[in-house]
Amino acid sequence: MLSPSSPADAVIAHLKSLRAEENLAGMARFGIETKTALGISNAELRRIARSIKRHHARALALWASGIREARLLAAFTAEPEKLTLETARLWAGDFNSWEIVDGVADIFVEARLGAILIPEFAADQREFIRRTAFTMIAVSAVHLKDEPDDTILAWLALIEAHAGDDRNFVKKAVNWALRQIGKRNAHCHGPALSLARILAAASDRTARWIGKDAVRELTNSAVLLKLKV
Repeated sequence: MLSPSSPADAVIAHLKSLRAEENLAGMARFGIETKTALGISNAELRRIARSIKRHHARALALWASGIREARLLAAFTAEPEKLTLETARLWAGDFNSWEIVDGVADIFVEARLGAILIPEFAADQREFIRRTAFTMIAVSAVHLKDEPDDTILAWLALIEAHAGDDRNFVKKAVNWALRQIGKRNAHCHGPALSLARILAAASDRTARWIGKDAVRELTNSAVLLKLKV
């Protein structure tokens, strides 16, 4: 049985014992990189993370293994107060799947690295690193309740600047970030909806898709009722 004191090699051995080859094809259909995957579900990984708890040195060793499931566990069990910019950049350089990006973005945000990494990653031409910037914006809009709204709204400029990036995993993250800012609260709703409408009328096809989809959600009656706008 795994426990909070289990070392990385024991965790990895346990993961390998759970290998489920039959799940790999399904993962691949969802755009998950399966070259180093064992086929273990995220639900099972979350269960394991709860049993082994946070342990930063072990998380670093799990990431270094290169195994998809070990890397997700690294993100789930790293200690945010110990996560450095150097480590975050190192991990980002290894990103090869939208799933890994979205699994790791939470810890980057929890470590309060967004002020530096979001603009840095948005400027990076690599698809998954740029996706990370906008995933972090989306996560921040939802989870950083104590962050001033103006800090979150400032990211709208990056959304507008990169709304023309037509790469699938980037445009979906840009759209996600815009929608999450707009749903944060009534104060954020107006500026996000205004930008969505600007993008919806853009000549660029990708920006237009991002804008129209965001307008559709931000004008949904359920959203308006929840925000009381």
